[in-house]
Amino acid sequence: MTAANDSALGLDAVKSPGGRILKYAVYALLLVVFAGPLLALLVSAFSDVSDPTALSVIPSSPTLDNFGIAFDHGVGMYLLNSFLVVGFGLLLQVVISVLAGYALARKKFRFMTFVLVAILATLMLPEEILAIPLSLILSDLPVVHINLIGSLAGMIVPLGAWAFSILVMTEFMKDVPRELEEAARIDGAGDLRIFAQIILPMCKPALGVIGVFGFTMIWDQYLLPMLVSSDASTYTLPLALRTLRIDADVTPGVIMAASLLALLPSVAAFLFFQRSFVRGLASGALKG
Repeated sequence: MTAANDSALGLDAVKSPGGRILKYAVYALLLVVFAGPLLALLVSAFSDVSDPTALSVIPSSPTLDNFGIAFDHGVGMYLLNSFLVVGFGLLLQVVISVLAGYALARKKFRFMTFVLVAILATLMLPEEILAIPLSLILSDLPVVHINLIGSLAGMIVPLGAWAFSILVMTEFMKDVPRELEEAARIDGAGDLRIFAQIILPMCKPALGVIGVFGFTMIWDQYLLPMLVSSDASTYTLPLALRTLRIDADVTPGVIMAASLLALLPSVAAFLFFQRSFVRGLASGALKG
């Protein structure tokens, strides 16, 4: 039986000198593979790099000019667009996810199994398959007949319903004891009060999970902004990185600075939701 202090690779159980050398070599290799690119990105963002083959993890010629040049090329506007899309998109996504999760977990209605299968099926479809139908719908929104192409709203509306977030909230809400709901109904509480004061507070760990994954999913969107944007004024930062890369006047250091700006919000979101995120994953593991 494996000892409790063994690592996932079983390297902690190695005691011989040769085994220890192998263990440290494996750790060093993993560190280089996973941390090396991030370190090169960080160093290059603050270095005067003009040759794309000269990226290094050793700082040289420290400078902040890369960030100034990046903002001169509109990175500030692209960053603001990204924050607007992720802010309103995540808010809409969380609201729809908790409401849909409550209906699927606590209510019984016809064709509920079909609805769950349909939601799950959307996770299996590549974005490329949905690109053309989505662009047609956004160019003439059903019922209201509004064209959302060329606007930030066209990027926000499709992000409102994400199957992953709906399924996570559904599974968490299913595990809330029904005795609590029944006791609240005896006290005269209605569906809205039960949802707001009993069900939702007990799902805070799940909110952390969908918050982190939802933020990362929306922030990293590339295909959707490319379909919706008609000019540079509506570009998000991930999409704008492509235009910076093909600009002959932009050095690799500037691209690395813009890439660092694109990376930091995801890290900040994880740190902000870290406690709820870890609790949510731990709760899911215990339930499994």
